[in-house]
Amino acid sequence: MKAKINYKQELCMTGTPNNLSFKSLLLLTLFWLNVQRPVQAQEIKYTKPSWFFGVAGGANFNFYRGSTHQLNSSLTPAVTFHDGDGVGLYLAPLIEFHKPDTRWGFMFQAGYDSRKGSFDQKITPCDCPADLSTDLSYITVEPSIRFAPFKSNLYLYGGPRLAFNMDKSFTYALGVNPAFPNQEVASEVEGDFDAIDQTLISMQIGAGYDIPLSSQNHKTQFVLSPFIAFQPYYGQNPRSVETWNITTVRAGVALKFGQGSEIVVPEAVEPQVQFSVYAPKNIPGERNVRETFPLRNYVFYDLGSNEIPTRYKLLRKEDVKDFNEDQVGITASVNPSGRSARQMTVYYNVINILGSRMVKDPSSSITLVGSSEKGSEDGVLMAESIKTYLVNVFGINATRINIKGQLKPNIPSEQPGGKKELVLLREGDRRVSIESNSPQLLMEFQSGPDAPLKPLEFVAVQEAPIDSYVTIDAVGASEAYSSWSLQTTGSDGQVKPFGPYTQEKVSIAGKDIMGTRPEGDYKVKLIGQTKSGLIVEKETTAHMVLWTPSKTEEGLRYSIIFEFNKSKAIAMYEKYLTEVVTTKIPKDGVVVIHGHTDIIGEESYNLNLSLDRANEVKSIIEKALLDTGRKDVTFEVHGFGEDENVSPFENKFPEERFYNRTVIIDIIPARK
Repeated sequence: MKAKINYKQELCMTGTPNNLSFKSLLLLTLFWLNVQRPVQAQEIKYTKPSWFFGVAGGANFNFYRGSTHQLNSSLTPAVTFHDGDGVGLYLAPLIEFHKPDTRWGFMFQAGYDSRKGSFDQKITPCDCPADLSTDLSYITVEPSIRFAPFKSNLYLYGGPRLAFNMDKSFTYALGVNPAFPNQEVASEVEGDFDAIDQTLISMQIGAGYDIPLSSQNHKTQFVLSPFIAFQPYYGQNPRSVETWNITTVRAGVALKFGQGSEIVVPEAVEPQVQFSVYAPKNIPGERNVRETFPLRNYVFYDLGSNEIPTRYKLLRKEDVKDFNEDQVGITASVNPSGRSARQMTVYYNVINILGSRMVKDPSSSITLVGSSEKGSEDGVLMAESIKTYLVNVFGINATRINIKGQLKPNIPSEQPGGKKELVLLREGDRRVSIESNSPQLLMEFQSGPDAPLKPLEFVAVQEAPIDSYVTIDAVGASEAYSSWSLQTTGSDGQVKPFGPYTQEKVSIAGKDIMGTRPEGDYKVKLIGQTKSGLIVEKETTAHMVLWTPSKTEEGLRYSIIFEFNKSKAIAMYEKYLTEVVTTKIPKDGVVVIHGHTDIIGEESYNLNLSLDRANEVKSIIEKALLDTGRKDVTFEVHGFGEDENVSPFENKFPEERFYNRTVIIDIIPARK
């Protein structure tokens, strides 16, 4: 054993290629990398290289199997050596090719490849320990196919190995019998194996991982790649005699560099957006309006309850004699607190209005249809609560009121398979429908179970009427911008922000821009953010005049309420639009038609739906005017979708959401 230890110490001091300083080469390359970094222009970006050059180094973990007995013609030990192992140096220049973010590539390495090792010690017949070691080494040529399965930094590789023998030396040492420690130790025998094959053809498979050492701000980019490879014993029998074979596991690191191509970033092209602002010549601050308010023939119930909700106005029996439906509209218009409070005050009296009308017309009759998600029995209980109220408070004969229950209303909001906003939809479907064939109870030209009740008419002050809105067109903005906003600046320097928006047309009340100023020039700036993050600004000017119409000037307002089935609603209202609404349009009048929706559904869909409905109403009225030879009317059409800033009602209760599914027609007299 002593001889073996001395032998290994001597090997560490020899001048073999194992003593090449791979560490020094690595440090030198890293130093060069650091020198290069400050020279690069940080603002320039480069592609990842496709070609790489560098050096790979590591350790071969060699495992010997088989039999080795006759070392050469001069030396045949008394024992046969079998297993062994050792660690040898691997050092090779390399070339790689693989395009960035692709799977396939090519690798080529050729260099020094040591298969050195020591066989396990054997005991000879004289009980003497025998040791055998070798400095077996090759020049190896290793072309490989590179495969990155995830187009990432992890890669696999494999290919043939062609090895040319460079060193075939061995050292044989025979120790002394431990029983006779005073024996003279035999000198080590050094020599070369005979029958060594000069060329070996084998194969390898491996894996590696690329770690970038420099960013893409550098043209020359360095990569450090730890790797591991397996070279099985197939084809690695070093001798043409006996059965000695070698299996090798190689672990190491490759340092490589390549040059990227400069990325030419095209100059940012400003998106083509047509920006314009339309401000009415005279912006009305408010207007008296005679509103024909439609009455939905529905009473909505809270989920889980079959009692009339407390938001509906219920009278005591002694108060019925003083109830007048005309007074409901007047009372509501005196105190219009909130956007939709006036109309909802009217609507929440719908049961009282129904009872009052039935008292005045003893021949009328109704059917109350309760629709409940719990089933028809619960629907009957809902309908029964209204019948009981009408009979006990208004004294209606019970035979004039039929009731029935069902699971769904005739035109349900919730559709089979629906998954979104189910609570809002179910709130709309839990209702009692008032059905009648008595014309005295129903809207003009309407009949059948879905006909609304006769509307109420009242005069109210309309703040920020629709023709007071300043319209901003940003044609192309939905494609060019992820969002955009507005900024108005008055001649007094006051700046007001609006937005952000995603649609291409926006309407803002003139009073929101002007405040109390009677007149002024305004700069209107569009600030858009492109989908790539670029900020684009466009600016124009507009002159605005705040105008208060005469108190004697009165506009007219009509509304059409839509169900989910919009085509049916249009057909139902066509005669009403033609024979009632159109006849009220004065000579040279202005008709402003604006469509709205509730908040159920996608915002973009609702925007288009509201505009489609408004245009359908316009087409009916325009045709009716042309049929009488009239071309003097000016139309303005707007679709606001679910925009709650301009919606006529809130969206808290189903009543409000149903009223927001509307097209409103404002008829404005010619301005003198």
